[in-house]
Amino acid sequence: MRILVVEDNAALADGISSALTRMEMAVDVVGDGTEADNILRTQEFNLVVMDLNLPGYDGLEILKRYRQNGGKAQVLILTARDTLNDRVKGLDLGADDYLTKPFDLVELEARVRALLRRQSGLKSPEITIGELIFDSVARRVTLLGEPLDLPRREFCLLELLISRAGHVVSKEQIADSLANFDQDISPNAVELYVSRLRKRLTTANISIKTVRGLGYLMEK
Repeated sequence: MRILVVEDNAALADGISSALTRMEMAVDVVGDGTEADNILRTQEFNLVVMDLNLPGYDGLEILKRYRQNGGKAQVLILTARDTLNDRVKGLDLGADDYLTKPFDLVELEARVRALLRRQSGLKSPEITIGELIFDSVARRVTLLGEPLDLPRREFCLLELLISRAGHVVSKEQIADSLANFDQDISPNAVELYVSRLRKRLTTANISIKTVRGLGYLMEK
């Protein structure tokens, strides 16, 4: 899952980024509202975590422009503004949830998990396919009843494929999901991560098929 954090408080942004990275997310951070608006016009994310008081465009203006341009990511607003009018305005503009500062990172993590489940249309945090169980809340993978430890990008790849099991996922979608601002993911790198994941899942009674010219398909 790819997340954009829009927060001009560097210490808070770093804390949020570290917490989400520990959840096996690909996280990008930006501290300026105008820059965030430009990024959201050209790149896709699963979730945006955004402060309201920003240099350049403020959070509500970014949100308004993002939804007007067809942006579909879940948006979690962080704000010190705790009035009913502010919350209503944000929700009316397309925010999916609000978190009032100060907050505990454990609450942020819980809200992020809930929003990502909502985006995936999952009622249960657990997905079972073959002998594999993927728990999106605990961020845990179990294979044949035993924990399966995966490097972050292989974990993110598995999350993407298993959430769309039975459907083809393109190399471009995989690259976008695994990448962040600091490092692009090449088609060759996607093939490498898929190959490594296949080897780890050989006993799972599931397969990752290559659909030539289209992408990859996970199925039992």
